[in-house]
Amino acid sequence: FVLSGFVIGYAYDDRWDKMTTWGFFKRRLTRLHPMVIAGTVVGLCLMFFSASAFPRVLQNTFWKITLCFVMGLLMIPCGHNLDIRGWGEMNSFNGPNWTLTFEYMGNILYAFIFRHLSKWELAVLIAIAAFLTLDLTLGWDVFGIFPIKEISRPDGQILLLGGPQYHVKGGWSLDTQQLYIGFTRLLYPFLCGLLIARVLSSYRNEYNKSGSPLHSKYGFLWASLLLIVIFSIPCVGGKDGLPNGIYQAVCIIVMFPFIVLLGASSQTKTPIGIKVCKFLGDISYPLYITHYPLMYVQMGWFIDHNEAPLYIHILLNMGVFIFSIIIAYGLFKVYDEPVRKWLTENWLKRNTKQNKS
Repeated sequence: FVLSGFVIGYAYDDRWDKMTTWGFFKRRLTRLHPMVIAGTVVGLCLMFFSASAFPRVLQNTFWKITLCFVMGLLMIPCGHNLDIRGWGEMNSFNGPNWTLTFEYMGNILYAFIFRHLSKWELAVLIAIAAFLTLDLTLGWDVFGIFPIKEISRPDGQILLLGGPQYHVKGGWSLDTQQLYIGFTRLLYPFLCGLLIARVLSSYRNEYNKSGSPLHSKYGFLWASLLLIVIFSIPCVGGKDGLPNGIYQAVCIIVMFPFIVLLGASSQTKTPIGIKVCKFLGDISYPLYITHYPLMYVQMGWFIDHNEAPLYIHILLNMGVFIFSIIIAYGLFKVYDEPVRKWLTENWLKRNTKQNKS
């Protein structure tokens, strides 16, 4: 979401004198929605291979699956009554679609509100959004959204559920708690990325094309290394508690904006480096929005073969990793690029010409 806010601000802040709000939405739909459809279709094709991990997928009626599929294609979130997998996801065919739902919300808020705000007004919103992030990660629960509930087990034991979160896991379901987590995950990073792009634009010149105060010859490599380190520590202390909450807060509030700022200042000049960066940039979104259906299948395989030797699990993980990249790149070249080109020429440019005439 930091990167999303940065890209939106960098690409569109200075174009509103030549672009309508509807024109902005059409550009974003052209960029994002073709792969939303592809990810949902891939999820449908692979859904029933994950039945061992998600038995509910075999217990749904045809109309229910069809309705959820159509809603997924149109990016309409499904509620708990339409949960055909059992994980409470907005799109049971492709879980990560929940982030695209909030991405769309971020784009709508940008078009109608955020783009009109000054840097100082954005900074005030960022401070409020940072408070919401701390409310989750530090377990404050100021608004009482996560009350502690007592659950009686058949054996007489009492389980205490809910209470302080100390994490930001969630956002993929339609209920009060999940929506609070989802909007919290969206707002601070998105607004921070938008402010970074807006501030840097004030300092761009022929000697400093990015406007960033950070100048690193190997900024891309340093940013990549920082991400690898952060992602290699998914949970401090082995459980959700205050140490882990502090770690997540530092990553979200400090490290991710710093990494985007560092990346914005770096330039890749070697031919190999340029090719690598272009390839990674091309597949980043297709990979993100199509890889998770393979993960569902992998979960099902693990249930059926959990006693398999370690080397088989390693080979399977490698296979899923490689196959995810192949699917992403194939869909990018064969489907995403041609569809976006056609939409640009027959939807965006045509309507622009009609408006001019």
